[in-house]
Amino acid sequence: MSQPPTTRPDAPTAPRAVVTGASTGIGAATVRALRVAGYAVVATARREDRLARLATETGAEYVVADLTEEADVAALVDAVAAGGRLDALVNNAGGARGADRVESASVADWEEMFRINVSSTLRVTQALLPHLRADGGGDILLLTSTAAHGTYPGGAGYVAAKHAERVIGNTLRLELNGEPIRVIEIAPGMVRTEEFALNRLGDPARAAAVYDGVTNPLLAEDVADAITWTLTRPRHVNIDSLTIRPVAQASNTQVARGVGL
Repeated sequence: MSQPPTTRPDAPTAPRAVVTGASTGIGAATVRALRVAGYAVVATARREDRLARLATETGAEYVVADLTEEADVAALVDAVAAGGRLDALVNNAGGARGADRVESASVADWEEMFRINVSSTLRVTQALLPHLRADGGGDILLLTSTAAHGTYPGGAGYVAAKHAERVIGNTLRLELNGEPIRVIEIAPGMVRTEEFALNRLGDPARAAAVYDGVTNPLLAEDVADAITWTLTRPRHVNIDSLTIRPVAQASNTQVARGVGL
């Protein structure tokens, strides 16, 4: 369970966070969890209808933005700056495309995965880092994947993208050493959400089959709870990297199916 948010001595009562990819899945669950934990939240994603419903439900602010577009990122930064100080950036936006072997994989799918997982994370982090610095420091969190720590057949494109995203965080932690900025990685394993597997495979039946026989995969709320926990640690505590899997999953390739775990 998360604790009340920790703030810097000069911070207002409610810390403020930006959550990317907030229209669905882990992003939306994180907005909800951070609001419960006492954060003011700026939710951003491409789909305004979903963001508007989430804002009505939670009281979060929202900014419609495609984070692969520089102009949209600039508009997001302007909106964040206009609303006050910034204490945390949750880089959640991303996703997988395809599950093909290297020899037959789509180069376009690989390029898209690098755009949505790596380039957008880099762009948003670069754009908001000056605001974290100006406001006395804060947190940069990257939601990667267990794919950032190991590979599996049919996953090379997503694995490569998530490894690259992880390296952003690992390098940034070294480069910012000595500044009051924490760099955190959360690496989930099998998480059942409404869109991740469907966006990756493009077919509802194939997407559902990913979870066949797994009684209790992680839910978006489980990962959101982990995100909130890391952000609410005392300021001298940094959770460099946290891997979270369902009990049924021992590795990227070994999953117990048909067992009531």
